[in-house]
Amino acid sequence: MAAKKILIVDDEPDVLLVLGKRLTNAGYNVVKAASGKEGLIKAKAERPDLIILDMMMPGMSGEETAQELNISCETQSIPILFLTALYTKRDESTKGHGVGGQTLFAKPYDPEELLAEVKRRLA
Repeated sequence: MAAKKILIVDDEPDVLLVLGKRLTNAGYNVVKAASGKEGLIKAKAERPDLIILDMMMPGMSGEETAQELNISCETQSIPILFLTALYTKRDESTKGHGVGGQTLFAKPYDPEELLAEVKRRLA
């Protein structure tokens, strides 16, 4: 069986590097995008099984990117996990761990929790 493909969309190079390495080491095929616009292009071209999306990015925010993904027939069924520095860990738990039905992880996130959620979503 082919490895599941995950698209990481984040404007922070360190997040792309560290999270990408962790997911690759866990056996996933990782595709990276440094902006919302690039993320939309790669989502349509690569058809990932899951998208990890930063909420705060210049140009096109994560929320705007998610709205565009949800409009497109090609990408609307792809689950999204949000990463954000907008909320604290406490906010994350009081918001029911989700935004618009999608899961939210506050930065700095717990790598083990994030990996567990990725595994759960792709099971």
